[in-house]
Amino acid sequence: MYLWTLRHSHSVADGSRSCCETLTLYPQPAGGPLRIVFTEGPGRYVPGGAPLGSGGVGYVRGASLNLHEPGAVRALLDAASARGWQPEVRRVVEIDGWSLLEAAAAARGGGRRPRGPGPCSTTTREWEPCR
Repeated sequence: MYLWTLRHSHSVADGSRSCCETLTLYPQPAGGPLRIVFTEGPGRYVPGGAPLGSGGVGYVRGASLNLHEPGAVRALLDAASARGWQPEVRRVVEIDGWSLLEAAAAARGGGRRPRGPGPCSTTTREWEPCR
C-alpha cells in the first residue's frame, strides 16, 4: 500500500516563472519515499490552474498524464520500479518524471490530455495498488 501526495510549485530563475508538479509516493508501512518531479520546459507542459486545471503533465505534441488519477500514479510507480526503484530502501529517491512519462502513458493506453479547471493544489490520497 502507498500514500501519495501531489504538489504544484513555482520557481523563478533568470526572471521567468516555471511550474513544477511533484508526485511523492510513501510505501506503507515503511520504506523510503519516491519523488517523481515534472518541471516545465520546452515542448513540455505543467499547467498551474485554469484553463487546463492542475495535475496535468505532458509533451505539447505527445504523451500526457493526469497525476490526480490513481491509474496514472500506478503507471508511474510501475515505470519507476521497472527502472530499479526499490520501495524497501529507506532513503528518499527523486526521479525526473519526464524519463517515465512515455512508458507510463503507454501503459495507460496513450494518455489523454487532462481536462477541467482547478487551482494549484495539494492532494493527499491513500491508495493500494491492484493488478
